[in-house]
Amino acid sequence: MTSSLDLPEFYPQVLENLRQVFFVYDPAQQRVETVNAAYEQVMRRPRAQLNDELPHLVALLHPNDRAYAARCWQLWNAGRLNEQFELRLLHPDGAEQWLCVDPYHTVDARGQVLLSGLITDITASKEYINNANKFNAKKNATLEILSHDLAGPFAMLQQLAGYIEERVEPLHDETLIELLRVMHDTCRDSVNLIRDFVDNEFLESANVELKLERYDLVERLRLMMEEYKRSEEQLAKRFHYEASHPVIYAEVDENKFMQVMNNLLSNAIKFTREGGNIWVRVAQEPGYVLVSVTDDGVGIPQGMQPVLFERFTKARRPGLRGEKSTGLGMSIIKTIVELHQGTIQVQSVENQGSTFTIRLPDQLKS
Repeated sequence: MTSSLDLPEFYPQVLENLRQVFFVYDPAQQRVETVNAAYEQVMRRPRAQLNDELPHLVALLHPNDRAYAARCWQLWNAGRLNEQFELRLLHPDGAEQWLCVDPYHTVDARGQVLLSGLITDITASKEYINNANKFNAKKNATLEILSHDLAGPFAMLQQLAGYIEERVEPLHDETLIELLRVMHDTCRDSVNLIRDFVDNEFLESANVELKLERYDLVERLRLMMEEYKRSEEQLAKRFHYEASHPVIYAEVDENKFMQVMNNLLSNAIKFTREGGNIWVRVAQEPGYVLVSVTDDGVGIPQGMQPVLFERFTKARRPGLRGEKSTGLGMSIIKTIVELHQGTIQVQSVENQGSTFTIRLPDQLKS
């Protein structure tokens, strides 16, 4: 396909040899004016037939991406889309192809608007990242579950050692009392070591720059909750998951957001009695997404709630089994949520439970 653009002589040669698809689209004529040879490799179709096949290509858009693509196209036409965006094509054989689009909006010497861009096939890297993210989400959930599994017996032994120490004190057996103190201190240090390890994983995640991408939160949260549901017997809690729609998209840094969710679940576990219930809910509302973690545990005293999200907050307190708190977790959760342009709120009644609600935007920046 030839170009009517007035480009320096070497530009066409450079663009023609790009591995990415380069194109120029004329909205007024509703046709592609220029496309390079990479189109045939990426799309596996002859470029000479591109304009005839445009309706077919649009029809290949994944059903879950069509509204998003329409919004991107609207902003692109208006010259207000300055960021990359990703889309999926769903081919007749069921294969998904991920494409990353770098959009450009220009006006030529005649005042004519032209939409150009680069399209990169990112299917392989996307599959790799998705698998890595799923592994990380499973790892983080497993760490939280294991920390409670391991810390629980140590906390119980610590309490038993303290009880026995009180009973044997009248015997004035210094050797026995010293052994019990060693047992008490060892259990306490072991619980702290386990929590320090998990907390450090969470703290380190807050020190890395956010990488926002569009994810289906329904699927991501479902995978996480499957790990917790498998551990209901060990944790002595029941886990529930609810979604208002089959698919709900939001732009998040998946690793950091899932760590936030794991930390909220960890807190719910710490302050919910055996046999209690913990719910995770995700809901689509106009212009935003709500994600909440609810428990029917001991709740948060009214006086602690206003300072709960402060750094080194005075609201920190040990869990029901003696789990320690650094006072940093909630402040970091709030920071990560706000970096997502979101908000987090808490509602709690003592001896009835708590609900933490995260509100995230689900629209493109305009």
